[in-house]
Amino acid sequence: MLKGLDPLLGPDLLATLRAMGHGDEIAVVDANFPAQANARRLFRADGIDAVAMVRAVLSVLPLDDFVPNAALRMAVVDAPEVVPPVIDAFGAELTAVGYTGEIAALERHAFYERARSAFAIIATGELRLYGNLILVKGVIRPD
Repeated sequence: MLKGLDPLLGPDLLATLRAMGHGDEIAVVDANFPAQANARRLFRADGIDAVAMVRAVLSVLPLDDFVPNAALRMAVVDAPEVVPPVIDAFGAELTAVGYTGEIAALERHAFYERARSAFAIIATGELRLYGNLILVKGVIRPD
């Protein structure tokens, strides 16, 4: 344990977040997402909801401000205009760290493809449907 770090961020996940570079992506996905089949690097967070994991990740990960959308979600199948409540919860966490962009929607298979190319996937125990979010890492500027 370390002071000031969310305990959901274990040593391997912290090392991975640190190893990511500008523009690399990390996917935080729900319990239904086929994470094992799609991950280059997989972290299991069974029993942890996706919103809590996103909050933990955002406590150390800067978001990319060089792109229009540094947060992407999976669109609801056959109803892409619908925004599930879990996405609103993600939005609150993003707003809390100063993110002003939208959470862009990707069609289901486009989301799978994007997650497949992500630096890592964190598979949570999130049971709310469409509890999936991709974050794009930004930079930390000098003072």
